[in-house]
Amino acid sequence: MALDTNDAPLHAADHNAPDYNARCDLAAALRWTVRHNWHEGIANHFSLAVSDDGKKFLCNPRDRHFSMVRASDLILVDGDDPATLEGPNAPDPTAWGLHGALHRRVPHARCAMHVHSKYATVLACLEDSVLPPLEQNCAAFYNRTIVDTGYGGMAFEEEGERCAAMFSDPRKKVMVMGNHGVMVIGDTVAETFNRLYIFERACETYITALSTGQKLRILPDEIAEKTAREWEEYPGDTPANHLRELRRILDNEGSDYAT
Repeated sequence: MALDTNDAPLHAADHNAPDYNARCDLAAALRWTVRHNWHEGIANHFSLAVSDDGKKFLCNPRDRHFSMVRASDLILVDGDDPATLEGPNAPDPTAWGLHGALHRRVPHARCAMHVHSKYATVLACLEDSVLPPLEQNCAAFYNRTIVDTGYGGMAFEEEGERCAAMFSDPRKKVMVMGNHGVMVIGDTVAETFNRLYIFERACETYITALSTGQKLRILPDEIAEKTAREWEEYPGDTPANHLRELRRILDNEGSDYAT
């Protein structure tokens, strides 16, 4: 699964492997992150736990643009083995620092997506980085978001451990990383990507509303909480269906994400 100078995976994806569909989901999420313009060149990382204890996880390879990552390119990282950083498929050190700490310390963080998307990052730069329940999407995160105001530099091991320690409340699956970006966690790729999508949309609405200079009409606390619970209890599996449709679009276009 090392990268190749011909821009082709050294090993074709094993369609019979137990993690094949998960790899495809993660690769598709990376491709769509580019389409939404949430990527940051060859930086930022998505990860997915593949062991029962969550400590072994798939991650996009170092220095590969999100738009080029295929299922077979994803590297397997052991969060308990620092020697991982010495191999030919060593992850980016900030991926090890931030995602490694999450997968070691936070069992409910099966999937983790970190980006510097435009509107979430603007929110992270405000003196008050709390997303208010301005409308329905914003209300989904009412009392369910961590706001980190203690940015300590690049996400190497010390900073990664500090951030991971803040995910103590299982209800809170979004961290507004002050002066940095956003980290979103979840049980599956579909759930996590859908949450990231809705959060960025909510931030866009809020930042746009602020730009009008008009007084905002914020939802009452009781309605915000009711709406957040309705999001959590919504019938069906919207996240899975969302990702299924995104994969269908890629498939119809002849994308190589699943190779």
